[in-house]
Amino acid sequence: MGYKKILVTGAAGFIGFHLSKKLLEQGFEVVGLDNINDYYDVNLKYARLSELGVERAEAEEWNRKSISTTLPNFTFVRINLEDRESLPQLFAEESFDAVVNLAAQAGVRYSLENPMAYVDSNIVGFVNVLESCRHNKIQHLVYASSSSVYGENGKVPFSEDDRVDFPVSLYAATKKANELMAHTYSHLYQIPTSGLRFFTVYGPWGRPDMAPILFASAITENRAIKVFNNGDMSRDFTYIDDIVNGIILTLNNPPKKEKEHPLYQVFNIGNGSPVSLMEFIETLEENLGQVADKNMMPMQPGDVPRTWADTEHLNAIGYKSETPIQNGVEKFVEWFKKYTY
Repeated sequence: MGYKKILVTGAAGFIGFHLSKKLLEQGFEVVGLDNINDYYDVNLKYARLSELGVERAEAEEWNRKSISTTLPNFTFVRINLEDRESLPQLFAEESFDAVVNLAAQAGVRYSLENPMAYVDSNIVGFVNVLESCRHNKIQHLVYASSSSVYGENGKVPFSEDDRVDFPVSLYAATKKANELMAHTYSHLYQIPTSGLRFFTVYGPWGRPDMAPILFASAITENRAIKVFNNGDMSRDFTYIDDIVNGIILTLNNPPKKEKEHPLYQVFNIGNGSPVSLMEFIETLEENLGQVADKNMMPMQPGDVPRTWADTEHLNAIGYKSETPIQNGVEKFVEWFKKYTY
């Protein structure tokens, strides 16, 4: 594809940071957007931006375009997705070729405590992104959906052809809504859109509210880890480098026009090989050189016992998840041991 300039929303987030870095390495001009909310420690978000050459003092200012001091093709701007003035203005000024929307209020359990944050960012914000794409001739919108749309799907592995009408968390419901809204805009305005149903992503610079950092922090501080559903859980753990390669592959393969079908597609993006929670913990223990004190707990509301991605559709355009759990956890622990934010 003939992209030159790409907008990455959620650029201070885990996946957005790694994606921006990779796109810059490949020679693209990248504008990163984030609102740097305090859902988790903002120091980690500013540390990621610092790795991209944008210092905290500049990144903290709203609507300021901060040019990286180390990566001249990277610009960062702090904006809320739901800002109906600033976001369309940014689109008009920058003339993006493509957009990767990774900004969202994340987390299943937090959606039980603060539902309006999910409505603002994931619903209102996403419509604002779609409207901005519509009015600025964006060639391709790739956006983050989630494996959580499958709910308590009894059939495994999860396929894009399975019904996703029964979400068990508000977070999952907002992601399903994103897919529906994208389909509508693809149908009405011929905007090519690609949704990616992310399965459990992990690796260096990961989110501190997710199992790898929660567990690693507790183990190294001699605190007990919370093991939900008494350990009877499995996740399709996918290493960050595989995820980033899959996003870029999707970006370069927009949906094709087929008769009456809109320019719309949805892919699972995962490892395609689930790992039990207990095996993941054991691998973490081996790499940390410590045994975890485990506090066995019941299933949490909104959680699901297992996830497993059928990646056949994404594989068909060249995707391959290549990092086994042992290698991925080893790389994560290397980062965790040397980095404190």
